[in-house]
Amino acid sequence: MTPADRRERILNAAREEFAGRGFAASRMEDIAKRVGISRAALYLAFDSKDALFRALVSEVITDVMPKLLPNDYGALPAAALLRGFIRIAMAKMAGPETAFLPRLIVGEGRNFPELARFYHETALICVLGAVERLIIHGVGRGEFTCADPKMASRTVASGIIFAALWRNVFEPVGAEPMNTEWMAECHAEVILAGLRKV
Repeated sequence: MTPADRRERILNAAREEFAGRGFAASRMEDIAKRVGISRAALYLAFDSKDALFRALVSEVITDVMPKLLPNDYGALPAAALLRGFIRIAMAKMAGPETAFLPRLIVGEGRNFPELARFYHETALICVLGAVERLIIHGVGRGEFTCADPKMASRTVASGIIFAALWRNVFEPVGAEPMNTEWMAECHAEVILAGLRKV
């Protein structure tokens, strides 16, 4: 294995352990077993479970954020950007490779406040800031009217987090399956109806 391959395999194993067992019950030795390396080798790459969690959160930001919104909105229509953001973000957050993060934070954040703080400061603030800037962009273009873009960005995020929790907490215990594509479309329509300038 190259160092890059090893890191990817370790992160995938950690993701599977955290998703299946939660943070508290996951053990470094079980992650090492999934990868096929010794516990000592795992500790050389990541010195703790906390470090693994932080790496997974950082990976979501570096890998997913560029797909959600461009760095420069330029002359792009805000409504189309927001609709695309909701569609992609909901698919990512409800998917098994990412959905364990909000579930883990909701379920175990009080017991691991440093991890909850890291997730908030690294992931949530980044995403909310991007959506807030997008709403301000829409107001500047005359597409949107919004008295409080900061609060509106949280309203956008709430539907995405709800979809992730529904798919990964409630569906496994018998709740009606959610069509996330249709949920994203409906959520976007509700948000845009509230933002559009009339």
